[in-house]
Amino acid sequence: MIETILKKVETIDKKIEVLEKKAKGETKELVDTASVSEEVLEEISEKYGQWDDHTREIEKLKDLREIFLKDMRILAPYEKVYLARHAKRPHIDDFIDGLFTDFFEQKGDHLFDEDKSIFGGIARFHGIPITVVGHRKGHSMEENMEYNFGMPCPEGYRKALRLMNQAEKFGRPIITFIDTPGAYPGMEAEEHGQGEAIAMNLAKMSQYHVPVISVVTGEGNSGGALAIGVANRVLMLENAVYSILSPEGFASILWKDSGRHKEACKLMKLTADDLLEAGVADVIVREPLGGAQRDYGFVMKNLDEALYKNLMDLRKLSPSELKADRQMKYRKIG
Repeated sequence: MIETILKKVETIDKKIEVLEKKAKGETKELVDTASVSEEVLEEISEKYGQWDDHTREIEKLKDLREIFLKDMRILAPYEKVYLARHAKRPHIDDFIDGLFTDFFEQKGDHLFDEDKSIFGGIARFHGIPITVVGHRKGHSMEENMEYNFGMPCPEGYRKALRLMNQAEKFGRPIITFIDTPGAYPGMEAEEHGQGEAIAMNLAKMSQYHVPVISVVTGEGNSGGALAIGVANRVLMLENAVYSILSPEGFASILWKDSGRHKEACKLMKLTADDLLEAGVADVIVREPLGGAQRDYGFVMKNLDEALYKNLMDLRKLSPSELKADRQMKYRKIG
């Protein structure tokens, strides 16, 4: 159902965009041919949209769009999984552009290779030097193939660890962005020590003396998500999901039938509301109706406020208190 609604809404969006461009062009044509003062031209330009022939149709389409979006106020868990995986959902590149300044990318694990499915570096957040690192997905098939669909190999997790160790050394807060189907399960990844790389990240992150904030922006599955998620505060976008594995994998193991993934979504308690109640998530960041992909600005504003508030709160704690706070968070879960 949600896929059908979103397709209808996207069709309406495109039609509104075409009509608005056409109306703007006609307004400009009228203004350009008018022999009046600049002040009058500016007034006409502002008001003309109320008079042109397209306005009524645009308003009807906007009303129709709102009717469709109202059906998305209450979503089933499987529908939130669909939104969490939406190709146009903002990814770490978008969040870095929208939230931080002076970003400087750092590459490689300094041991073997550069894994593009982990993206990170140094930046400033409201003038505060921070280290930012996260899973990287693309908005197209070509980008997703380049970033291995956000599934890191051991080299990616070791790169993340190198960046986070550097942040610990220089006293920089760490902000991580989680959005992955899971760690890459290929033979080469296992041969290079996938399990050891994830375990090392978990151990090291639990010992840091700097503030650590994790943001689940899309899907966060398995140890591949938790490997950069041992944080003082866990923020989740409203339609993000966070779980031990994918719903398809859960259904395959439990019922030997991946087709029952919708049923699995409900049992897994993987939504932001479920995880807030369980004490895993600390803050839910609201999204626009229809998902984060509909209005990046709305999401960036809400996430910026949540990040800033939580970072300021954590900066009041001493290094030893930060470590104890993080460890206590996970001891209390369950």
